[in-house]
Amino acid sequence: MRKPRDIDAELKALQEKAKQLKAQRTIQLGELVEATGADTLSIEALAGVLLAAVEQADGKPEAVARWTERGAAFFQAGTKKGGRKGTGNDQNGASGA
Repeated sequence: MRKPRDIDAELKALQEKAKQLKAQRTIQLGELVEATGADTLSIEALAGVLLAAVEQADGKPEAVARWTERGAAFFQAGTKKGGRKGTGNDQNGASGA
């Protein structure tokens, strides 16, 4: 006869795993802010930039495509140089659209 499943234990394990993944994502987002140089912005400015990006993403998929290309280039350059890129104040600027 098969041993019955301990559904409560499985649920608890899944909840713990979800909690760990959420914490890992939060840490990675903080690392991304630092790596891009966005940590030099005030919290209010950073929130404003992110809110503007979310608003633009809804109506302008071409902007998201440009941001995606730029982000991929950032990560590729980061793996080659191992360093931090500029703050995004070049001609392609953080506004993106």
